[in-house]
Amino acid sequence: MSNSAPLIHPSAVVDPAARLGEGVRVGAFSLIGADVQIGDGTEVGPHCSIQGPTRIGRDNRFIGHCAIGGEPQDKKYAGERTELVIGDRNVFREFVTVNRGTAGGGGVTTIGNDNWMLAYVHVAHDCHVADHCVFSNNTTLAGHVSVGNWVIISGFAGAHQFCRIGDHAFLGMGALVTGDIPPFTMVGIDGHGRPRGINSEGLKRRGFDATRISAIKRAYRTLYVAGVPLAEAKQQLAEQARDSDDVRQLLEFIEHSDRPLQR
Repeated sequence: MSNSAPLIHPSAVVDPAARLGEGVRVGAFSLIGADVQIGDGTEVGPHCSIQGPTRIGRDNRFIGHCAIGGEPQDKKYAGERTELVIGDRNVFREFVTVNRGTAGGGGVTTIGNDNWMLAYVHVAHDCHVADHCVFSNNTTLAGHVSVGNWVIISGFAGAHQFCRIGDHAFLGMGALVTGDIPPFTMVGIDGHGRPRGINSEGLKRRGFDATRISAIKRAYRTLYVAGVPLAEAKQQLAEQARDSDDVRQLLEFIEHSDRPLQR
């Protein structure tokens, strides 16, 4: 942790009510509004706008031209107090936009820790992004989308409002999803995105052994290849879940879906 006072460029505008931690840097022509809290060691590049109520953790990097904590793009929003909460060690590349929540959606947008959000990513109101995700250029999340841990979303891909994307999922370039994506699933483009197998390579990189991956592959075949109705597939998954925590996680994800499962 740095022991220095915040370093603010002379052209930047920082509201007196903002709270900046030790070692925070604010670049040229950036604007930090009232009710903004920025943790130690965070860097705000040039031409960024951070509006409140927003709480940002430590050691984040906003490279430049980011618009963070703006009002939700929702016609029902009437100026009520809502917020954005960002964790630690995230990277926000050029022109990333992240909006605060809405009263009807719980009032808060959240982003966890150690995420990479590349240029032109948009995270809308009431979204919840967990940890260790990579959103490639032009990824777009509509409102109320929930994204698990270790999710990779390729360029120009996106998710419809209220969708959920499970842990370790992978969305290919241009994939547009309108239903829930179970954990471990890889989605390719065919009009709207369609499941194309499991994210085997990503799981190997994260230490999943052959036995775990084999169980996940078997569950995927049950859900997407066997051609059985969803109710029957869930019964088979329940049997498989007795020997696999990963299959149990997948089944729990399906059981709690509000939107139709993408099949």
